[in-house]
Amino acid sequence: MSQRPETKAIRLQTEKTSQKEHSTPLFLTSSFTYESAEDMADAFADDELDVNIYSRFSNPTVDEFINKIAALEGAEDGIATATGMAAIFGTFMTFLSKGDHIISASAVFGSTHTILTKYLPKWGIESSYFDMNKPDSIEGLIKPNTKILYVETPSNPGLDIIDIEVVSKICKQHNILLVVDNCFATPAVQQPIQYGADLVLHSATKFIDGQGRVLGGVVVGRKELIKQLFLFIRNTGPSMSPFNAWVLTKSLETLFVRMDRHADTALKLATSLQSHPQINSVKYPFLETHPQYAIAKKQMSNGGGIVTFELKGGVESGRKFLNALQMLSMTNNLGDSRSIASHPASTTHSKLTEEERNAVGITPGLIRISVGLEHPEDILNDILQALDKS
Repeated sequence: MSQRPETKAIRLQTEKTSQKEHSTPLFLTSSFTYESAEDMADAFADDELDVNIYSRFSNPTVDEFINKIAALEGAEDGIATATGMAAIFGTFMTFLSKGDHIISASAVFGSTHTILTKYLPKWGIESSYFDMNKPDSIEGLIKPNTKILYVETPSNPGLDIIDIEVVSKICKQHNILLVVDNCFATPAVQQPIQYGADLVLHSATKFIDGQGRVLGGVVVGRKELIKQLFLFIRNTGPSMSPFNAWVLTKSLETLFVRMDRHADTALKLATSLQSHPQINSVKYPFLETHPQYAIAKKQMSNGGGIVTFELKGGVESGRKFLNALQMLSMTNNLGDSRSIASHPASTTHSKLTEEERNAVGITPGLIRISVGLEHPEDILNDILQALDKS
């Protein structure tokens, strides 16, 4: 019987023990045993053998989490990592070699920017940035040694949207891997593989966990690509712990319900703030004023749980606003059940130059709100009273 994604997120179960448990079991073990010396030798001799050896390589609890994400994203296979950044770095290191070139959207997370500009050049890998608002510029950046095109959509924190289908056609023409960071949307809202992405990755720490408890990352895509990535993760060690995988696979059971609530509240919040006298502009993918509104409506089922707005008064107003909040949390995370306010220019993207921040829409007064699951009116009231004081 075919099942819809909301059902798969709850019912897809890889492993049951002899106890016939109803809930997902936790295999909290570092290694696994064998029936014979021959079985043990076979396990180490054949990378294709479907057998657990060591939890750095594979683990039934981690496999269940991977299989669920792959099913929700419409992917053939996947690999889980210790963090979202491990997923990004592992992907770059697997598919890039000395002398290669990567094209990235300029609007990416600050740590991703650091990898592209500080670490990849140490190994002879060059990178180029393009403006997500100008996808036509991609063609002019492609070189014979270009191997990856990397995008976040929606982007962090500017909420820029790119047409995945359009970019995918460019990549296929030039035999380039399209890697999409789907962290802000989650597979409950957007499935980039449906529009031609080769690999999709997540910081599972964010909306997938949804309660700010554990770290994790995941990459899904075609089986032949994931096999290469698996060997890199297996040998270098940034694997996901079974406990974190257990927490995350349980979190997936409520992902669709949570993302619907996040998005409903976020749209109400964004709509309410548009006319506030202390705010220059509000950005949210499902606001008609968003520059890529039509693209967002095409490839996303809702606008997600992040809202940004530009305060009048710049950095000083931004700090006054944060300090005046009474309920919303100030923390360097997002995707939590608790609403979070942050000031990207002085935190997550502070390592960028002012010119680099301006280029991706991170203005001095930009505030990012990760909309939680509290009552919508309570979230709005806290923001309004903080605006009055800023």
